[in-house]
Amino acid sequence: MNAAYAADIGLEVHAELQTQSKMFCACPVVDLTQAPPNTAVCPVCAGMPGTLPVVNELAVVYALQVALALECEIAETSIFARKNYFYPDLPKGYQISQYEFPLAQHGLLPIRTGEGWLDIRIRRVHLEEDTGKLTHVHPEEGAPYSLIDLNRAGIPLLEIVSEPDLHTIEQVQAYTRGLRTLLQYLGVNSGDLEKGVIRFEANVSVRPKGRTELGTRVEIKNLNSFRTMTGAIAFELERQTALLDAGGEVAQETLGWDEVHQATLSQRSKEEAHDYRYFPEPDLPPLVLQPAQIEAARAALPERPDRRFRRFVADFALDGYQAELLTNDKATADFFEQTLTAMPEPDPALAANWILGELFGQMHAAQETFATLQIAPESLAGLLAKLQSGKVNNATAKAVLSEMAATGKRAGEIIHTAGLEQVSDRNTLAQVVAEVLAEHPTEVQAYREGKTALLQWFFGQVMRRTGGQANPIVVQALLKEQL
Repeated sequence: MNAAYAADIGLEVHAELQTQSKMFCACPVVDLTQAPPNTAVCPVCAGMPGTLPVVNELAVVYALQVALALECEIAETSIFARKNYFYPDLPKGYQISQYEFPLAQHGLLPIRTGEGWLDIRIRRVHLEEDTGKLTHVHPEEGAPYSLIDLNRAGIPLLEIVSEPDLHTIEQVQAYTRGLRTLLQYLGVNSGDLEKGVIRFEANVSVRPKGRTELGTRVEIKNLNSFRTMTGAIAFELERQTALLDAGGEVAQETLGWDEVHQATLSQRSKEEAHDYRYFPEPDLPPLVLQPAQIEAARAALPERPDRRFRRFVADFALDGYQAELLTNDKATADFFEQTLTAMPEPDPALAANWILGELFGQMHAAQETFATLQIAPESLAGLLAKLQSGKVNNATAKAVLSEMAATGKRAGEIIHTAGLEQVSDRNTLAQVVAEVLAEHPTEVQAYREGKTALLQWFFGQVMRRTGGQANPIVVQALLKEQL
């Protein structure tokens, strides 16, 4: 983007809530990539006349947890409203949402960027129902047409709206990834963008640097992945700055993203609130939360990912890269802390290196998750304890870990059964070293004449003769002594 301009970006994030039934009816929430179209539909979510919505209590609980985790002010009374617009994916001709009296407002999400921590203000968090899904078909012959699937219509949707506090693509990426991680920590959303459970809309404007008044904003709709979101925003920033440089003006409008041409396309002039003709939903009473409900939800919150990251750096002396990899996924962070707790002599760096290295490698090769992994944190702690005490060396520990992943057996059992304990006795190893040197006098002479690289070759001979069970530190010391 032209350096003479500053960007102001606000995001509207729509996250489906992982309830078993829809927001206002008993229809099941199904996997939209697997279920046949229009099989999870009833008169309520199909918008039939005379039907009455009933609020999904669990959706309210999930929404409250997210709002509290974002440090929002919670409204003890919020009101559902009808948002009126006509589009094929909206069977009722209106969407039940919240407008004037949302569930929560004025929150905060800290994000970590290359320039340090940045607080992004949250304008509002509110509940609504999702729309149906349109599939546009362009046959080689004949006119194009669209197909509608109402399986998604009525799924609980949480809208999280930020203030225009984002100014770079890096900040946008940090915010959206941080928000997705938070939703995953709370267990309210899977974070699987390929299944469309999180979608983005971006409000983008530019202004000359030094001017505080925001420029004319455009809204980019229906961005379904991090890649399309950042691509659309980057394109729009370039388009707007080029337009201003040419003496033009940015029109306030709603845009779509053309994936084929990698460009934004005008869809319609930007709607304002009055265009939707909001009014309170007559079929639903106000949503009233008791103070005890709010405090119970607050007490049940897990540690927020950004706070866990800072604690891992401060308390465990991990670097930012390790702490980020560990805390990006709650199951990984939990496994790490449980492993540390089970170690007789906790070593955060050792545990982090083994989890992020060897354990992740085993899991990736076997396509495992922590839910299916046969290695418990206590089992990994037992293996690391044997590594710390010198009972096994690094190479043996890796082999033992592989056997643990395949069989679910504990490290001690595998080591004992296979006779894998490391040999550290100096007298025993001194004899092996002496035998190796005696069998290779030519190489010994070459080493003493300055070919010091042979030290590693001798080391390999000793390790081979001991089946890899010799303590490498002791072997290295004995070789230097005897040579």
